[in-house]
Amino acid sequence: MASSLTKDAARQGDPANGGKTFFGHPRGLATLFMTEMWERFSFYGMRALLVLYLISGGGDAKPGAQGGGLAMTMATASAIYAVYMAMVYLLAMPGGWFGDRVWGPRKTVAIAASIIMLGHLTLAVPGQAMFFVGLVLVALGSGLLKSNISTMVGHLYDGPADPRRDGGFTIFYMGINIGGFAAPLVIGTIGQQVNWHLGFAVAAVGMGLGLVQFLIGTRHLSPRSSVVPTPLEAAERASWLRKGLMWAAIAAVFYGVVVATGHFTLNWALIPITLLGLIIPITVLTRIKRDKDLSEHEQTKVSGYIWFFVAAAAFWMIFDQAGSTLNGFAEKNTADTVFGLSFPSTWFQSVNPLWVMALAPVFAWMWMALARRAKEPSTTVKFATAMLLIGASYFVFIVPMQMSGDGTKVSPMWLISVYMIQTMGELCLSPVGLSVTTKLAPQKYASQMLGVWFLAVTAGDCVVSMLSIAGADLSGVGVLAAEAGLAVLAGLAIWLNRRKIVGLMGDVR
Repeated sequence: MASSLTKDAARQGDPANGGKTFFGHPRGLATLFMTEMWERFSFYGMRALLVLYLISGGGDAKPGAQGGGLAMTMATASAIYAVYMAMVYLLAMPGGWFGDRVWGPRKTVAIAASIIMLGHLTLAVPGQAMFFVGLVLVALGSGLLKSNISTMVGHLYDGPADPRRDGGFTIFYMGINIGGFAAPLVIGTIGQQVNWHLGFAVAAVGMGLGLVQFLIGTRHLSPRSSVVPTPLEAAERASWLRKGLMWAAIAAVFYGVVVATGHFTLNWALIPITLLGLIIPITVLTRIKRDKDLSEHEQTKVSGYIWFFVAAAAFWMIFDQAGSTLNGFAEKNTADTVFGLSFPSTWFQSVNPLWVMALAPVFAWMWMALARRAKEPSTTVKFATAMLLIGASYFVFIVPMQMSGDGTKVSPMWLISVYMIQTMGELCLSPVGLSVTTKLAPQKYASQMLGVWFLAVTAGDCVVSMLSIAGADLSGVGVLAAEAGLAVLAGLAIWLNRRKIVGLMGDVR
C-alpha cells in the first residue's frame, strides 16, 4: 500500500503543452494557483470585515465608525469569529471525504466554489438570520474546497521525493496571499467605508471569477484529480444518508425545544460547536492511528505526524487571531494615518499577505539552495523554528498593548513588525505542513489527511473561542503571555525530540 497520496501517481515531472511551465513547475499549478487566489480574495475580504461588522453600532465599536452592524460585544464577536474559522477548517475533513469517496477532488472543488459564492451573496442581504446562513454556506464551501485543491497540487508532482514539491506548495501558497493582500484593500475598504453588505457582494464576485478560471483551466490538471479513489458502495451511501438525516433530525428537535421554551442564547450554538472542534480532531487521529488496515510502516508515520499536528494547533491558536484580537487593536488602538494620509483599519489585514509575497520567494529559493547542498533543515527543525517565531510575535505584541493602555494610539510599525515575525513562522510551517501531510498520508485516507491537517487549525481556534466564551480578555497581557509561552514550549519540545520524530517519519524528510 502506498505511503502517501502521490507515491503511485502518474509522473507529472515533464511539463506538457510544448514544454510550458509555471515558474518551472507543471502547468496545472497555474490553474490551482489562480483558483485559490480568487477564493482567498473572497474569504479574506469577508474575514477582514467580520469582527468589525459584528461590533458595529455597539459599545465596543470605534467612535465615529460606520453603523449598521450587529452591535455585539468584542468578546462575543471574537468567539463567533473563532468558531467560524474553526468550522471552515473542521469541514475540510468531510470535504476531503467527499473528494475521496463521492465526487473526486476536481468536481468537489467546482461545487465548493459555487456554494462559497452563494454564501457571500447571502451575506450581502441585510439581517442577522441571513448573516448566519451566509456564514454557514461560506464555511461549508470552504471546507469542501480546501483539502481537495491542496490534494490536486500534490497530484502534479512525481511522488514525495520530487525536489520541486515543497517549492510548488510555497508558490501555491503565494496565490493564497495575493488574494489575501488585495481583499482587505478592495473588499475591506468598500465594506468598512461604503456599506458592509456591498463589501460582502464584492466577495461573491471574486469567488465567481475563481470558479470560471478553474473550469477553463482544468485540462492542465492531473487525470487523477477526476478520479474517486475509494467510491462509496450503494449500501454505504444509503447508510451515510440515514445517519446524516438522523443526526439532523435530532439537532432540529433539540434546538426547536430550546427555542420554543425561550432558553436559546448564542452560547447554545457556540459552546457545542467549540467542544466538537476539540473532540473531533482527537477522535479522528485516534481512529486513523488504530486502523488495522494500515501497515506498520504507515502507522509509524502517523505517530510522527501527531507531533506536527499538536504543534500546528498551538501555532494557529495565535496566528488566526489576526482577524479578531489584532484586528480590534488595529481599529481602536493603532494610528490610521501615515504621512498625513488616512486609511481604514482593514488595510492592516493586507500586511501579512504582503510579507508572504515578499518573503515566500526567498524561502522557496533558500530551501532549494540548501537542498542542493544537502543542508536543508528537516521538517522538524522548520516546525520548531515556526513555534519559536509565533511565540516571539506575541511577546512583541505585549509592548504596544501596554503602551496603548491609556488610550494612546501606537505607531502602525508595531503591528507591521508583529505580522513580519508571524509571517516568517508561517512560511516555516504552513506550506511545509501541507507538503509533509501529503508525504505521510496513508493511501487509504488520501484527501482526508489534508482535512486532518486543517483540523489543527480547528483545534487552535476552538481554544480561542472557549477562552472568549469563558470571559478571558484576549487582549490582556496575562493571556497574551500564556499563549506565547505555550508556543515557545511546543517549539522546544519539537526541537528536543527531533531525532525521535525523524525516526518515526521513515523515508520522509
